[in-house]
Amino acid sequence: MPEHLKPHPDPPALAAEHGLLALVKARFLRWRDSMLLQRRFQQWALSFPLTRPIARRCAVRLFDLCAGFIYSQVLLAAVRLDLFEMLSEGPLSLADMATRLRMRTDALERLLQSAVALDLLEQRSAHAGVETTYGLGMLGASVLTSPGVRAMIQHHALFYHDMADPVALLRSRGSDRAMASYWAYATSQAPRELHDVAVGEYSALMAASQPMVADEILACYNFSKHKHLLDIGGGEGVFLSEVGARHPKLRLTLMDLPAVAKRAAQRFERLGLDARADCIGGSFLSDPIPQGADLVSLVRVAHDHDDEFVMQLFHKIRQAMAPGAKLLLAEPMAQTKGAMPVADAYFAMYLWAMGSGRSRRPDELMKMLNDAGFRTIRLMRQAMPLQVRVILAEV
Repeated sequence: MPEHLKPHPDPPALAAEHGLLALVKARFLRWRDSMLLQRRFQQWALSFPLTRPIARRCAVRLFDLCAGFIYSQVLLAAVRLDLFEMLSEGPLSLADMATRLRMRTDALERLLQSAVALDLLEQRSAHAGVETTYGLGMLGASVLTSPGVRAMIQHHALFYHDMADPVALLRSRGSDRAMASYWAYATSQAPRELHDVAVGEYSALMAASQPMVADEILACYNFSKHKHLLDIGGGEGVFLSEVGARHPKLRLTLMDLPAVAKRAAQRFERLGLDARADCIGGSFLSDPIPQGADLVSLVRVAHDHDDEFVMQLFHKIRQAMAPGAKLLLAEPMAQTKGAMPVADAYFAMYLWAMGSGRSRRPDELMKMLNDAGFRTIRLMRQAMPLQVRVILAEV
């Protein structure tokens, strides 16, 4: 019988089947948990050839979690000391680096050993009778060529301050936190009135990491089919600048808080884009959304805000869009394969410390867009959705 003519199980039968599977899974997990809690089972798993690799990987992962704060601080020290820049022209000896950094050799050696263990640096020329030198490791080279990564590493000093007592942080999500005060957008009662100093540091941080985000978006979506792109919450205009450089016929409009939009206008002027790029200063909730664009983008905006705020924004954007226009939503999304520790663990705590927002799954965002009146909503295919995933919704 052809597949499309076969009878389908009725809903009660499907529910019963799923219920049975859920029951079997729940019982298996209870059994597994009881076994994992037994010391004798753990010892057996380490000795049995088939389970030994799994047990060892779990042990290493656990110790990595315990030592994770050391890893991040070693990375921060390497960035602050400009170790990667220092080694970009070739390997150096411990003595040479200690002289340049005005640091004790025994102290610097500890840092170098740690950086080698983390693949940030590599030990070179470690032969008998030859002075040991140090060069860039694979990860160190990646940090050096990624301004956005370096900016985030430096910025994390504030995050570490709030995370020193994570339980206290979870019990008190207030504006007195270091991260919340750094990100003035989240707690301000009048964001439209924020001045340049209040928004400057955060805007610069987002601008540093935006080129990597723009590359991911441009790799999965063709902007050439559009005439006018409106970027809401576009910051200093890095995303629009990247898109505009590759699509010279595309008209560009940016909307952000007045102090931020002013910085974007300066960027467009420096890059020669001011003839086809407009900057509109305003709050996207209290001020009208500009009309006339056939493509609207929200890049790393929704995850900074709580659900009620995001739904208001989606509704407002939908009402401002003409039939046939599209919304491009780019976000770090929860449960993204290959990026789950970042999207799920990191952003969960980072946004809590910020005082606003959360990382959402693609299906959650797609439902919110549907509830706001968008149609033909789809998750775009991406080769490496590390920074963001992209959803396209049509009016």
